[in-house]
Amino acid sequence: VKASLRPYQQKGYEWMRLLSEAGAGGCLADDMGLGKTLQAICFLVSEVEKEPVAKHIIICPSSLIYNWQQELEKFAPSVNTIVYHGGQRKSEQLQDDSTQVVITSYGTFRADAGNLLAIEYGAAIIDESHNIKNPSAQITKTIGALQANIVFALSGTPVVNNTFDLYSQLNVVLPGMFGSREFFKREYADAIDKFGDEYKIQALQKLTAPFILRRTKEQVAVDLPEKTESILWCHMPAGQRELYEHIKSQVRSSLFLDISKQGFAKSKLAVIQGILKLRQICNSPLLLPEEERQPVESVKTKLLMDELSNILPSHKALVFSQFSSMLDILAEECDKAGIKYYHFDGQTPPAKRAEMVSAFQQEGNEVCLFLISLKAGNAGLTLTAADYVFLFDPWWNTAVQQQAIDRTHRIGQTKNVFAYKMICKDTIEEKIIRLQEKKKQLAEDLVSADEGFVKALNEEDIAYLFA
Repeated sequence: VKASLRPYQQKGYEWMRLLSEAGAGGCLADDMGLGKTLQAICFLVSEVEKEPVAKHIIICPSSLIYNWQQELEKFAPSVNTIVYHGGQRKSEQLQDDSTQVVITSYGTFRADAGNLLAIEYGAAIIDESHNIKNPSAQITKTIGALQANIVFALSGTPVVNNTFDLYSQLNVVLPGMFGSREFFKREYADAIDKFGDEYKIQALQKLTAPFILRRTKEQVAVDLPEKTESILWCHMPAGQRELYEHIKSQVRSSLFLDISKQGFAKSKLAVIQGILKLRQICNSPLLLPEEERQPVESVKTKLLMDELSNILPSHKALVFSQFSSMLDILAEECDKAGIKYYHFDGQTPPAKRAEMVSAFQQEGNEVCLFLISLKAGNAGLTLTAADYVFLFDPWWNTAVQQQAIDRTHRIGQTKNVFAYKMICKDTIEEKIIRLQEKKKQLAEDLVSADEGFVKALNEEDIAYLFA
């Protein structure tokens, strides 16, 4: 594996190996950001080396398929991996003898169970396994029918609502080990959830301890860098992708017509407007003018809400967007989900802003989320109570992004900070990042906003952005 593991990750990998050699699986339940994916990849690579002809499978939410593919390419380029998902999938790929790891989504697994269940796998990784916490759900039953020698579940939050959540995840990993549903409910779940029975809690902990490995950020803090930055790749669902491609081709035609008529220099404003429109679709189609809107879901909104439900309320998070209308949409989603938050943008009076910041920083305050407009909140604020930062949209100017992350990563911060840039795969957002890398020095010189960066682009860059 092309990676150096932190000590706790090495232990996690060794724990997986140890269980698998004993013929058992388990649940890796480390906090978000501690590298469960990397530990699982190390385990899969060791399985591939042990038996190169066996097939292994990773089942994850569709929004994480691309993350898995990227991480495998990065850390284990020699492993032959396929993505089996979406309309392009072909069952021949599964039969191909050279395929070593199959990545698929819960939805595809349920829809295409016939093909996927026909194969015997060496190892199976069930990512975000709280998706199978309901034993009566069709997806849980389908995954329960999986033929695999070893199954590992990964989840930062194995118990979402009650003890019973744990049962169906562990039952997939270690079938039959915890008795029937009725037995588990009677013996443990009812006693613990209804009566908080200490004796039963200890008995269940003792029974499950060998098979669940959970490390919190706090426990492994000495092994962690002060700040970890990574990209959360977002894979657009079909409706959002169609809308994006449709508007992209419209924008491209009118833009190149402008450029051919009045020259590149005079078309800069049209370029900025075109870029803006595509970035809005990446964030949420609801940001488009009413006549162009379509009722399609936003992958970023869904992924962010999933991530927040995993980390709140045991951690505090900041979400930055440069579109205040996007923050309004997120605020609405939080209201629906019952998540309390503070929210400010350029319109918030300074006194009100100071009041919210001071309340957020206080120990014991149960508001764990701050929605902040990038322009209004990237300077002079101290928000060290938060240890997770989500940049909802990429910003031309890397310095501005850095300032946003440094609201929480600064003097007074006692926790390790995780920062995530949310980027839609195969869109203008990914291209902005590539251009940022190419023109990093330029971006740092131009501390002005979008216009500065756009001024530095040439015709070739524009063609690339809208290709």
